[in-house]
Amino acid sequence: MEFSEHIKTANVEDVVLQQPLHPPSRGTLCITGHHLLFSHREEQDSSGQVLLLLRNIDAIEKRASGSSGTIIIKCKDLFVLQLDIPGMEQCLNIAQSIETLSCLDCVADMYPFFYRPCDAIFCDQWGLSNPEKHYTEMEELHERWRLSTVNRDYSVCVSYPTAVIVPKEISDDTLKKVAKFRQGGRFPVLCYYHRKNGMVIMRSGQPLTGANRKRCKEDERLLQAVIEDSDKGYIIDMRSAQQAQQARMTGGGFESKSCYNSWRRLHRHMERGKTLQESLIKLVEACADKSHNMGRWLSKLENSKWLSHVQTALSTAGLLVECLERDGHSVLIHDSDGIDSTLLVSTLAQLIMDPSCRTLEGFLGLLEREFVQAGHPFQQRCAHSAFSHARLQQESPVFLLMLDCVWQIWRQFPLALGFSEALLLRLATEAYASNYGTFLSNSDMERHAAQVKDKTQCLFRALLKPREREQYTNQLYEHTELAIWPSVHPQSLQLWRGFFLRWTQQTRHLEEVQQEIRNMVIESGKTALSF
Repeated sequence: MEFSEHIKTANVEDVVLQQPLHPPSRGTLCITGHHLLFSHREEQDSSGQVLLLLRNIDAIEKRASGSSGTIIIKCKDLFVLQLDIPGMEQCLNIAQSIETLSCLDCVADMYPFFYRPCDAIFCDQWGLSNPEKHYTEMEELHERWRLSTVNRDYSVCVSYPTAVIVPKEISDDTLKKVAKFRQGGRFPVLCYYHRKNGMVIMRSGQPLTGANRKRCKEDERLLQAVIEDSDKGYIIDMRSAQQAQQARMTGGGFESKSCYNSWRRLHRHMERGKTLQESLIKLVEACADKSHNMGRWLSKLENSKWLSHVQTALSTAGLLVECLERDGHSVLIHDSDGIDSTLLVSTLAQLIMDPSCRTLEGFLGLLEREFVQAGHPFQQRCAHSAFSHARLQQESPVFLLMLDCVWQIWRQFPLALGFSEALLLRLATEAYASNYGTFLSNSDMERHAAQVKDKTQCLFRALLKPREREQYTNQLYEHTELAIWPSVHPQSLQLWRGFFLRWTQQTRHLEEVQQEIRNMVIESGKTALSF
């Protein structure tokens, strides 16, 4: 693609930039195939520049003011800036270029395919790990579990990776039959083994029982193989019982007690899709309210229901941990298609239970397994954020909700997690617009077809480089083997100011204080080592 054909005006002089936390400044505006660059007239070094990835732009508004024009740019990371451009024609040309280049559909045209940092190295292993390596390292699994490559050509399930972990006694032919019985081909696979008691978390799509209550004996046999001779397992369905019943009318359904008599089914309704996206939009609108009316602000915050979604996600993850950790039973989790709420709850449960998931490396590895490899459709879910005027289609802030829940845990247990809030903020930004290829495409199959792993850089590997690691490590971290149980009482949950109010003066002061504390901890550590 020739990006130049979409750029009618590449440079404009005498543009006035207005942005949060800075006074207005005058300078030169440049637009390229992937970036908007503003250079301050008074500043000669890079500190006087603003470089904005066009993919980060969620919506723009155009206004006329005499012979000049104004463009208000609203970004997916909630940053809002204003450009006052001399000449209405130039303003319209810039706006048209932004609208076109910020919404490219072809993955190969996106910036990660062009990004080459000075230390860029392409290696055989693109991410931090893969299912084969994960299975090899988990020796406890080898007696009862095996690594299946039934999906090596993505023909069984388009959203699964090429290798998955399944019960050893279940053949690949059986898996193919089960895949036809589960939504999207997502047959039950292992995602977590609890070393303390040998219990596991499985995840899948809903069973396609339909109105005729269709059975699949292979599916029943697979789930029985998970629990073997133990008394029972739990199925946590993240839909209400009514929603699960209604799903039968469109070919979906749930596991019936008569066919899965060793499994107890629990329903925990979690919102997804359009409802969750609209909740984010209302929350961001509330955060932008400048009326300074506390009653109005609290009403808008409550009406957005965002913190209710946070509470539901954390409480459902807590239920999963109770089943596994306290009751000692294996669990199968799913919603309808198994690519949204299922992955969110599985991630949170592992963070609560497993200390290896709470280090910087462990947390990034967890996200890689449970979201990237497991088929969360990032390109669809993060196509737009809270400002877009486009009609809602597949957008849903599931990943952002997960990060918010992790922040709630981090705030309640400041010593238990080995990473900082800065990492969560970075991941929230990168999911919507990134220099890296980690969150491109909707599945491992799509990344393979687009050669993402061959032609882009991996975000998770970059975050573990020494300079980045220092920035995102929690200097107060203290390892604990115990599960950490977050409170989900309404008074225990707070608005994630670091993200939703990140461009306000108050939050900036808080960041400065946190950085000062961090520096003090680092210095005290160096002093202790010198003795």
